[in-house]
This record gives sequence, C-alpha cells and structure tokens, in this order.
Amino acid sequence: MNSTILNHGSCLCGAISFKVKGPLPKPDACHCHKCRKFSGHFFVSSDVPRAQVEITGQEKITWFQSSEKVRRGFCSICGSSLFFDPLFKDWTAVALGAFDQDTNTTIEKHIFTANKGDYYELTDGLPQHP
Repeated sequence: MNSTILNHGSCLCGAISFKVKGPLPKPDACHCHKCRKFSGHFFVSSDVPRAQVEITGQEKITWFQSSEKVRRGFCSICGSSLFFDPLFKDWTAVALGAFDQDTNTTIEKHIFTANKGDYYELTDGLPQHP
C-alpha cells in the first residue's frame, strides 16, 4: 500500500477534520433504511482500517448507537454524517462526500438494495446486493 497518499476531509462547519493515510478502499453505496435516515439519501463510504484514520475535533463527534454492533458519528455542531463505525471490526467507514478533494476511487457495489428509496433508480450497472 502507498502510505504517502493522504486524503483529508471535514464536516460542513470544519469543527471535525480527518486524514486517511493510504489509498481509499473501493466504497459501497448502502441503501438500508438506517443509512438513508442517517444521510438523507443512500450512504456512500469507504471502509478504512482504523489505524489509517486520524481525527481532529473528536470531542465534536456525537456517536449514535444505531444497533448493538454499530455506531454512527456526526458533527454535533453542523450535523454532517461522517462515520459508520462497527464496534467489533478493525475498520471505520468514512463518508465519501466529506472528503475535500477527489477521492480517486469509484463505487464498487450497491448493498441493501431491497430497502432503497422509491424515488430513484439504480442504473449504473454496478453489482446490487439485496
């Protein structure tokens, strides 16, 4: 892995910023009910090893425990949806829309498509997992 690549991002107000060392893993687009509620649409994120994520302003993150296994992090000031954090895994999912520059990656697949909203279609030809 090329650890010299540094991707950075932040919430809308800038109270929380983050850096990800190395290239971003291929993201997925989650269409489950909880991700749609969390983001206002479907949630596109990249599962990054925790050791590669550095967060500044952690005290401004509000964590919502959305299930026994997962918490979701958002900015307590501006409300930006930033992180999907499975408690028993060694990675955290970082929202692709929160990065400050091009991510140099593309969505790999759609997940929980059986729960997608009725107001949009998936027509990009990517794999879909119900």
